Amino acid sequence: MNQGTVYLDNIIFSLQRTGGISIVWYELLKRLLSSPMADRIRFLEYPNAETNLFRRQLDLPTSQIIRQPLACCAVQRYLNPHVKAGGKFIFHSSYYRTCPSAKAINVTTVHDFIYEHFMHGVKKQLHCLQKHRAIRRADHIVCISEHTRRDLLHFLPDVDPARISVIHNGVSDDYHPLTGIPTADLPFAPGCYVLFVGSRASYKNFPHAVEAVGQSGLNLVVVGSPLSQKEEALVRTSLKDRYAYAGRVSNERLNQLYNHAYCLLYPSSYEGFGIPVLEAQKAGCPVIATRASSIPEIIGDSPLLLEELTVGEICNHLARLRDEALRQSVVDHGQKNARRFTWDRMYGQLQQLYTRLLENG
Repeated sequence: MNQGTVYLDNIIFSLQRTGGISIVWYELLKRLLSSPMADRIRFLEYPNAETNLFRRQLDLPTSQIIRQPLACCAVQRYLNPHVKAGGKFIFHSSYYRTCPSAKAINVTTVHDFIYEHFMHGVKKQLHCLQKHRAIRRADHIVCISEHTRRDLLHFLPDVDPARISVIHNGVSDDYHPLTGIPTADLPFAPGCYVLFVGSRASYKNFPHAVEAVGQSGLNLVVVGSPLSQKEEALVRTSLKDRYAYAGRVSNERLNQLYNHAYCLLYPSSYEGFGIPVLEAQKAGCPVIATRASSIPEIIGDSPLLLEELTVGEICNHLARLRDEALRQSVVDHGQKNARRFTWDRMYGQLQQLYTRLLENG
């Protein structure tokens, strides 16, 4: 590989405590640290990064960390950092920033277009200004799914498609089938609860999930940020004592919950990728999801995709899973499908991209 330095901007670790982008960045850094190019990596790091659950798991060499000030995260996140280097170098930010140096070869990863589709007001304007600027200034753009690439060309038709590569995310080996009698302390009996994992923003359609589970007679286990007062009132009204909030959990704990769930219910209207879908499949947990955005691309051929996002349709799919033959077929297909996506593959493709960009200058 051309002996150029790779500067990785860890700003995401100071912007969120956990989340999909933090997972992606953590999996990339973990592999780079054990690669032949490890000594040529430099990490731009900001205060409060240690509060990120994934950053805590990384042992970054102190000598390769470039400490950056972060007086005001709300402002700093929109400013492009300067880097001093002797020759051409890769600059890859974890969240929509570029380096203005003439020697920088900027790489931008685009995760989704949620703001463009669903948000409004000043917050949307600031986000889109930063993202679109980073995309247009990048020497190369990485999209995490083919659907995200199509969205990019829809919202920014002036971008040259030749500058875009689709590099799918992976799924951790922490997710796998467990054998034997459950030893974990489960919120409900095995096979008697439905999982809802991740964000509960409006496009995730959490109320649909709550109402459908309420009608099914099953229980609901929620993984993610704490329930709001409105959400708490909703689940209490619809489910009474048939729900449990598990909190933000480790991969090991989430794997246990996937293994013993009736299914993962993922009625999201939009995903840039949808990592929980693959986590569940890899753990042997059936997935009911929406036939929308990137989900069909990621989940593969599944009889449990919702053609219409209605409570009645979700209830029908929950009932179908009582057919043991169908259930086993879905589990077998899911485990086979999940093998298409690995973090090693993602890392290998990014490393090849870095090599090509450095060689071409």
